Amino acid sequence: MMSTTEQANENNSLAVVLGEFVKEQRRKRRWSLFFRFFFLVIVILIILSFCASNAKGKLLRDKPHTALITLDGEIAAGGSVDANRFVTALRAAYKDKGTKGIVLSINSPGGSPVQADYMFNEIIRLRKLHPQIPVYAVCTDICASGAYFVAAAADDIYANPSSLVGSIGVIMNGFGFTGAMKKLGVSRRVIIAGKYKDFMDPYSELTKQEQRFAQKLVDTVHTQFIAAVEQGRGKRLHKDKDLFTGLAWTGVQAKKLGLIDAYGSPGSVARDVIKQEKVVNYTIKTNPFDRLADRLGASFANVVLSKFQSPSLN
Repeated sequence: MMSTTEQANENNSLAVVLGEFVKEQRRKRRWSLFFRFFFLVIVILIILSFCASNAKGKLLRDKPHTALITLDGEIAAGGSVDANRFVTALRAAYKDKGTKGIVLSINSPGGSPVQADYMFNEIIRLRKLHPQIPVYAVCTDICASGAYFVAAAADDIYANPSSLVGSIGVIMNGFGFTGAMKKLGVSRRVIIAGKYKDFMDPYSELTKQEQRFAQKLVDTVHTQFIAAVEQGRGKRLHKDKDLFTGLAWTGVQAKKLGLIDAYGSPGSVARDVIKQEKVVNYTIKTNPFDRLADRLGASFANVVLSKFQSPSLN
C-alpha cells in the first residue's frame, strides 16, 4: 500500500507529464496555425502578383507595340508549336488596340502538314480582316518545311544570311525488318480485316501497289504545300527547277530565290519595319503539368497508331 508521500510524488509526476503534453499540443497548434497563415500569405501574394502582372500586361498591350509570337520546335498537336495555341495567341495580338504589327519568330524544322495548314489559313484570314496590321515572319536558325509553310502566309519574310530556309517537300518514312526476320527465322503473324490495313507495317513487305499509293499520298500533300507557298509568295518567287524539291537554302540563297524578302531579326523588324521597339510577347506555352498530360496521351496514341506513319513536312 502506497504511503502519502509516494502518492503525492506520483500525482506530481502525472501532473508534470500532463503539463508537458498540454504544452506540446499547444506548440503543435501554434506551429499549425503559423504554417496555415504562412501558406495563406503565399497564396495571397501569388494572386496579387498574377493580378498585377495581368494589369501591367494589359497596360502594355493598350499602348503602341509590336506583338511577338515565337514558333520554336516541331509543329505538332500538343507539341512545342501547336496550331490551337498559335491561333489563340494570334487572335489575341490582333484584338489588342495597341498592336501595330506582328512578328512571327520562327525556329522550326517543320512537322504536321495539318497543323501548318491550319496556321497558314488563319494568318491569311486575319490579315484580310485586319489589313492595317502587318504580319512579318522572321526565320532564325531554321525555317524549313512545315515552318516555311506557315511563314509563307506572312506579308513579308525575313531571315539571317546563315538561316536555313525552305525544304519544300513531304516525307513519309519508316523501317522494314523483313530481311532481318528471314535471317533470324522469325515469321510474321497478323490478322487483318481490310486488304491494306497493314499498310506500312515494318514487318511486312511493301508491295508495288502500296508503294504507288504511298507516293500518291505524299504527292498530294506536296501539291498542297506548293500551292500555299505560291499563294503566299506570288510573283516574288523566282522560277528554279530545284525550288520545290525539298532542298533547304541559306538565307542568301533564299533571298535570290524569292523565298525571303530581306535580312533581319525579330528586334530589327520591330524597330525598323514596324517602328515599334516596345515588344509584347503573346506566345502561349504549356506548363509542365500540361506537357506531362500531353505526353501520356501522345504515348497512348502512338501505341494505338504505331502501324501507320502519316506524311510529315520535315
